[in-house]
Amino acid sequence: MESYSESYKKAGVDVTAGYQAVELMKSHIARTMSKNVLTDIGGFGGLYALDVSGMKQPVLVSSTDGVGTKLKIAFLMDKHTTIGIDCVAMCVNDIICCGAKPQFFLDYIALGKNFPKKVAEIVSGVAEGCVQVGCALIGGETAEMPGFYPEDEYDVAGFAVGVVDQSKILNSNTQKAGDVLIALQSSGVHSNGYSLIRKVFTVNSGNLARHFSDLGCTLGECLLTPTKIYVTAIQKLLQEVTVKSIAHITGGGFYENIPRALKKGLSARIQRCDVQVLPIFDLIAKTGKIPEHDMFNTFNMGVGMAVCVASEDVDKAIRTLRDAGETAYILGELVESNEGIILK
Repeated sequence: MESYSESYKKAGVDVTAGYQAVELMKSHIARTMSKNVLTDIGGFGGLYALDVSGMKQPVLVSSTDGVGTKLKIAFLMDKHTTIGIDCVAMCVNDIICCGAKPQFFLDYIALGKNFPKKVAEIVSGVAEGCVQVGCALIGGETAEMPGFYPEDEYDVAGFAVGVVDQSKILNSNTQKAGDVLIALQSSGVHSNGYSLIRKVFTVNSGNLARHFSDLGCTLGECLLTPTKIYVTAIQKLLQEVTVKSIAHITGGGFYENIPRALKKGLSARIQRCDVQVLPIFDLIAKTGKIPEHDMFNTFNMGVGMAVCVASEDVDKAIRTLRDAGETAYILGELVESNEGIILK
């Protein structure tokens, strides 16, 4: 008998819409498949055959995250094909900070009403993020929750798993004064600080359509730019030089994230003039009259990741990152101090 419940539909949940959404997303999910995936979409769990050849002590690394109130921009612009990239990026960029390679990803989409085409658009972004990483989208959940979310809104979260040989886990204990931080440029705001941004610009459909010459696009297009995924570039870097630590610059900006990747007793000394701040952050600061400390304590300011290497490896590291398509430059150096960040 075909699965259908008229009573449940009257309560606001249309199970047939869920089946239609699954059919629409299958082609996107197929792009991420590999020989390691042992199950198709629709089972009770996703099976993945982990390849640990060449590893002596494989260690699993996991991360989970969401997109936050950046989703409000997607709602207002009615654009849903890129938000999934953000979800993948926020998870896998954390995983590579350990030196691990992401293996698979699962997503969770909760919404007020299941519009199959919209769900498929969201999943297309998740699949695109997975393709950029080289990991498989092996499962997920779409939860229709009428009365909990407005009909035209949703939330997206994700979960990723990676693997690394224990001997290759990045360890900040090898750091010393004189080591260098290398910045990897962000693609924009990424996925943090949007509650402040929405307050600064009093975000609505009208001002999101406003074009800014400094941005080279509309405010909405800039704010919806997907979070940069650094996995491929970092994997190439790890093959070429000894990386001592990596900081993913997310919520909390420089002041919270960079110290997390530093050895106790060391601080990062960064010259403000050396930070290649992107135009969107100047616009945010000027429009909202945001103090510079608060800007660096909230946003990535144009630096999506900070990589620590020995001074003798700097040139090779920057060359490797640039060859991998990244904009990379010297951000600062490590000094003996307990301040965490010395930004002047």
